[in-house]
Amino acid sequence: MSRLGAVLRLELVLQRRYRFLHAAVLSGALWLALLLPMPPDLRSAAEPYVIIGDLTIVGFFFVAGAVFFEKDERTLDAVVASPARFGEYLAAKVLVLTTVSVVIAVFVATATHGVGYHVPSLLAGAALGTVLMLLLGFVSALPFTSVSDWFMPAVLPIAVFNLPILAYAGVWETPLLYAVPTYGPLLFLGAAFDQVTLVPWQVGYGLAYPVLWAASLWWLARRWFDRFLIAKTGDA
Repeated sequence: MSRLGAVLRLELVLQRRYRFLHAAVLSGALWLALLLPMPPDLRSAAEPYVIIGDLTIVGFFFVAGAVFFEKDERTLDAVVASPARFGEYLAAKVLVLTTVSVVIAVFVATATHGVGYHVPSLLAGAALGTVLMLLLGFVSALPFTSVSDWFMPAVLPIAVFNLPILAYAGVWETPLLYAVPTYGPLLFLGAAFDQVTLVPWQVGYGLAYPVLWAASLWWLARRWFDRFLIAKTGDA
């Protein structure tokens, strides 16, 4: 088995141990309970907000929670000492949790709309949005030793990354919000339910800009992992 395969297997075991997979299923059920009683038109309008909310939970909060559990159980110390590379460790988290998030998005959309939505737009929006939230959550958790220390400072980055909701809802329409990388995924989610008609430049922006941000967050995650975990492990 390759190192990545072994790390993926470990990640699945950890996710089950921490009950995050159970929480993800419960989250999907709760979103269905919210959406199904709505009239079809209102349901379509609410769907992008629901999926953004869910990928924020699965992406940002689940990965941060996993980091703190692993710190408490000294799993991260074992990762540092193992042959596994940082890229394989983080890739396993991104692959597992992004898959969970996308499956929930497809399940909720299909349960509420049948096949009456644009699948490629939904997949693009859910996958890109989850990856961004995952990397943001991972980076935000690294400098802190406990959830209580992390929670209040984490409000700022998650608030910034959710600012495009204001533009999408028509509350604050400004081109400045295109600087926030989650705007592209949100536009794709709107297009999936015929709430937004994307022009070609928006499609290119929605695909390329989040990927650029994800690469930057990955680089920052590598630097901060070295600074806040590997360096401290070496000093211990």
